[in-house]
This record gives sequence, structure tokens and C-alpha cells, in this order.
Amino acid sequence: MNRITQLFNIQYPIIQAGMVWVSGYKLASAVSNAGGLGLIGSGSMYPEVLREHIQKCKKATSKPFGVNVPLLYPNIEEIIKIIIEEGVKIVFTSAGNPKTWTPILKENGITVVHVVSSATFALKAQAAGVNAVVAEGFEAGGHNGREETTTFTLIPMVKEQIHIPLIAAGGIATGQGMLAAMVLGADAVQVGSRFAASKESSAHENFKNLIVAVKEGDTQLTLKEITPVRLIKNKFYQEVQELYKSCPTTDDLKTLLGRSRAKKGMFEGDLEQGELEIGQVAGIIHEVKTATDIVTSMVKEYEEARIAIQNNSII
Repeated sequence: MNRITQLFNIQYPIIQAGMVWVSGYKLASAVSNAGGLGLIGSGSMYPEVLREHIQKCKKATSKPFGVNVPLLYPNIEEIIKIIIEEGVKIVFTSAGNPKTWTPILKENGITVVHVVSSATFALKAQAAGVNAVVAEGFEAGGHNGREETTTFTLIPMVKEQIHIPLIAAGGIATGQGMLAAMVLGADAVQVGSRFAASKESSAHENFKNLIVAVKEGDTQLTLKEITPVRLIKNKFYQEVQELYKSCPTTDDLKTLLGRSRAKKGMFEGDLEQGELEIGQVAGIIHEVKTATDIVTSMVKEYEEARIAIQNNSII
């Protein structure tokens, strides 16, 4: 056991990211049942839809699971109220100030983890009283940090600064990646893209199939003026790049983005006009697997890589 498996009472230090339009109760419960920690992604759910997913997740697993909450989203008060009412014991917060809700969540017996993209924000999260932080590198899918710090440099930088448990995210989809992150100082890994392309993911089949077709260089971080997001280079992405040529204002970019663009792409399967968020690591994801197979293979790969390094010791 390590600090994260003890903190969450889970078998393996593998956390499934709470992604919008992808992470419903089916995925969260499957990952938890496989020995990791599943997270419901509340960012794409109306409050009552979230309540329904929490209730269904409780029926689908007896293991610990959590909810990811983007703090800047509307209905945040109602979302927190539902999480407390439903007895959720683990909450991962992101996209906002952890000082606002961490004390309230902890008062209700909830373990709180905050997602950061820099050592500076990791220190602020620690000062806010969170139990652990997720340090997410530039490689990650979805919303990202503006600093463009890669996971391999971010993890040791954050490790130097904090004393609470550290979870690595961004570019991790294999057991070898998990071992590398933990050698650099992480206590666990958070995995997004690999679980987005799982059988239990609520992503549209079109999007899942595109993830496994993505190659190196097919994604890019963009829209930094609004919220940095890593997108697959589809027709919508090309329209964004064309708009940049005219030196657009933030309002111009928001107008092009419009509403429900991510839902259109990831949930409804519009591969042309949808916003398709995925990490760089999609380039090594070649098939849609069950969540159990993903967790099992990551653990096996981790052990094999650890033994191989010991056998090829240079010391």
C-alpha cells in the first residue's frame, strides 16, 4: 500500500479522470470494481442528472468512488449540496479556487483532491487544506494549464514543494507510464484518454473509434484566451486556426465556440463540428477495451517494467 491507496482505500494507485461527456456511473463503477478509483464527471451533468449517476454508481459498486467537480461551472452550490446529501466520500475539484469549497467538503467527512498545472497552484491547494493534488502536464486532454509544462518536468517540481500525496496526470495510459511517474515522485496516476476509449465510457462510438485512430501530432492545445484545451485536429479545430489569423478578440473566439460544442463532438459523435478533447497519449491507444482490462493490463505492465529495470540495473 502507498499513501494514495490508503487515502482512498483502493487496491491500485490508478484513478480514472472525471471527464466531461465521458465519465458516467458505468465507467466510474467499472474502474472502482477493478481495483482503481472511478470518478463521475459532473462537469457535463445537470444537478439532478449527477444525483442519478451517484445513486446508480452506489448500486453498481461497493468500492470507493468519487465525483470530479469543475469549480467554475454554474450550479456549483447545488452540485456540492447533492454530493453531501448522497454521502459521496471523495471529491476531485478543478478549474477554480480550492479555498472556496474544501473546508465545507472536509467538514462533511469528504476527502478532497484538487487538480493543478503548476507547483505554484499545488502549494495554494495544499494551503487550502486538500488531502492530495493531481499535477496535470501539458500532454493531457481536455482543459489544461497555460504554462505548457510537461508531466515529466511538472511532477518532480511539484514533489519538491509539497508534502501531501501527489497524483500524476497527463500522457499516462500504460503501466510503464505509471512506473515512470512514480519514479519521479508521484504516489499514483490519473488516467483520462485511455478510459475515454473504454467500453463503459459514455463517449459516442464515433469518438471512441477516432481516439484509437489518432496518431502523433493529431492533437494541439488551443483556445488559451478562453480556457486552454487539447483538441483533435478536425474541421472545427481548423476553423479556430483560421480565426486566429485575423487576431480575434476573446469574444470572437467565444462566438465561434458557441454552446454545447464538446457535447456535440464527444457525446453526440459529430466528428466535424464537435469539440474533440483528447490527450497526446491517444497516439498509443489502439483499441477500445473494457475498464477492467485497462486496469489489469496497466498493473501487469507496471510489474513487468519494474522487474525489467531491476534486471538491467546500471548500479
